[in-house]
Amino acid sequence: MRYWLMKSEPSEYSIDDLVRDGRVPWFGVRNYQARNFMRDQMRVGDGVLFYHSSCAEPGIAGLAEVASLAYPDATQFDPKAKYYDPKATPEAPRWFNVDVKITRKTRLLPLSEIRSYPELAQMRILARGNRLSITPVDPAEWAFILKKLDQRA
Repeated sequence: MRYWLMKSEPSEYSIDDLVRDGRVPWFGVRNYQARNFMRDQMRVGDGVLFYHSSCAEPGIAGLAEVASLAYPDATQFDPKAKYYDPKATPEAPRWFNVDVKITRKTRLLPLSEIRSYPELAQMRILARGNRLSITPVDPAEWAFILKKLDQRA
């Protein structure tokens, strides 16, 4: 089992949207490294930290899990879609997504709090210049975060 942090702008898709929907395709990823994480490494049952980004208070807003293996992102083929890619074809897709399903909404664990723990100092989300929307999470970091989320509900 692996663990991931997946960013979403709450104005686009929030933890409350995932609670409502239960499951969603994680479409629109247009970074090759993030795509490769989904396509090559994610497996059904992997843990996900659902992270709100580009908002007033960024941070971990809930827990989810990977609910499907990677499959071609349909938005790459739709000329009217925001994430259309004219170089992609159904025979040779460039972009993939996985489905993600809700485990539970949590209290917000803000980025400022994440930064305050030496145990989380190596998280990729804290790395200078990191802009990836999907990053791996070390099992020890995952366990530490779960403890912190359960301490103050």
